Amino acid sequence: MEAPIATPGDTALNTLWLKLRWNAEMYAAIPAQRRLPYFPEDRLRSIRDARLRSAVLYAARTVPFYRDWFRKSGTDPRQIQTVEDLARMPIVEKEMVRLQPERFRSTSLLGNRAEPFLTTGTSGLPTRIYHDPRSLLANLAYGGRLRAAMRKFLDRTVGNREAWIGFPTGLTGDIWAFQRRWAILPVRYDRKFISILDPVDEVVNALNSYRPAVIFGFGAYLELLFKVIAERKLRLHTPRLIVYGSEAMTLEGRRFIEERFGIPVLSDYGAVESLKIGFLCEERNAFHLHEDLCSVRIVGDGNRELAEGESGEMLISNLVNRGTVLLNYRLGDTASLAPSECACGRRLPILASMDGRIGNTVFVPDGRFIHQAAIWMVIKRRPAILSYQLIQHELGRFELRLMMSDSATFDSLAQETARSVEGVLGAGTAVEPTFHVPLAPGTRGKFQPVVPLRRESAQL
Repeated sequence: MEAPIATPGDTALNTLWLKLRWNAEMYAAIPAQRRLPYFPEDRLRSIRDARLRSAVLYAARTVPFYRDWFRKSGTDPRQIQTVEDLARMPIVEKEMVRLQPERFRSTSLLGNRAEPFLTTGTSGLPTRIYHDPRSLLANLAYGGRLRAAMRKFLDRTVGNREAWIGFPTGLTGDIWAFQRRWAILPVRYDRKFISILDPVDEVVNALNSYRPAVIFGFGAYLELLFKVIAERKLRLHTPRLIVYGSEAMTLEGRRFIEERFGIPVLSDYGAVESLKIGFLCEERNAFHLHEDLCSVRIVGDGNRELAEGESGEMLISNLVNRGTVLLNYRLGDTASLAPSECACGRRLPILASMDGRIGNTVFVPDGRFIHQAAIWMVIKRRPAILSYQLIQHELGRFELRLMMSDSATFDSLAQETARSVEGVLGAGTAVEPTFHVPLAPGTRGKFQPVVPLRRESAQL
C-alpha cells in the first residue's frame, strides 16, 4: 500500500486513474472504522506494528533524512518491528523539520503529489508539512471513528447541519479545498462556514438562522464564545453537540458549556503533523488514541520512556502519511497514558491527562475577541517572517515582535505587516512592530504567539 506507485507520466488520465483508485480504497475502508476501535488490544497492536514496519521501510527507501540515518548508523530498517523498537531511532525535533522540510518529504510519487500545509507556529516557528493525497482521502474514512461517538447525540448519522467556525484559509478550509478537487462523494455534508473574525452578535445570528445540530471550532475560541454568550445573556439556538479541535479547551470550559447550556462536548485531537491523533468519546472522560494511525510515546528527562500515569512529552509517529514522514517526532504537547479501559468499550489506548495547545484570544475596542489564528493568517502569507509575537499592552495598543533574518528585511516588511494586523484587530487599535532575534519563550518554556491582557483587564 505505502510503497511508491509505479505509474506512467503525470498526465490528466493518470490523475483520474489515481483519483478513482484512491477513492475506491477510501470507501472500502469506511465500514471498518466504526468497528476497529473495539478490536482486542493485541489485534490493534498487530495492525499498528504492521503499519509501522511499512512506514519505516518506505522512509528508508524514499525519505532523505531516514535514508541517510539508516545508512550512516548501519541499522537495518527491517530491525524496526514494533513501536518499542522506535526507541532505537532518532528523535525528530520541530526545528529540524522547519529548517529542512524537504529532508523529511518522500521522493516517491506520493511525496511528489503531496499537498503542503503550514503549522500555525504556536511553538514559535511555523513548519511546512506535506500530506499525500492518498492519506488525505483516507482521512475522510478515519473520521468515521469520531462520528460514531457523535451519533450518540444526534438523530441521524448523515444529513445533520454542521456549523464550522474558523478561517477559510485555515487547515480545515485547506482540507475541504483538497476534497473538492479529489474526493468523489455521493453524500455531501450540510455545512455552513462562519468566520471566526465576525463579532459575537453576528456569529450568534448566523447560528440562530442556520440552526445547526453540531458546532465545530477551535477549543479556546468556543470556550470563550459560550462564556461571552452567557455573560451578555444572548439568545442562542442550542445545538445537540459541540466538537472542538486544533487546540485544547480547558476542563472548566467543557464543564461550563455542558452544565450551563446542556450541550455535550466532544473533541477531535489532531495536528498538522498528524491529522488524526485521538478523540474524546461519548463518555467524555478521556481521549482515545488512533494508535494504528499515529503511534504515541511519552518520554521524560533524557527521553526516557515513561510508564502509564507518568506525565511527559509526546513523541508521535504518523503511520499513514507518505508525504512528510515523521517518526519519533516531538509534538510539543505533554500528556500521560492510561490503561485502555473506558465505559464506551473501545480498546484504543487512552490519554489519562493532556496539557495541549491552548490558544490565546485578545479583546479589542470594538467589542470583538480575536483568536490567535487570525494573526497567523496574516503572518503565514509572509515567509520572510521567521517567528512573531503579538503583545497586548493596553486594550487598543499592541506590539508586534518580528523575527527576521536581518534588519533590512524587517524594514521592508514591518510597517505593512503591522497595518495588516491592525486591519484584523479593527478600529481603535495601533500596532507597533519591533525587531527581535530571537523571541523568548513564555511561562514553563512554552512560546506564546499572542500575549493578551489579563482577562480582568479586558471586558467581555
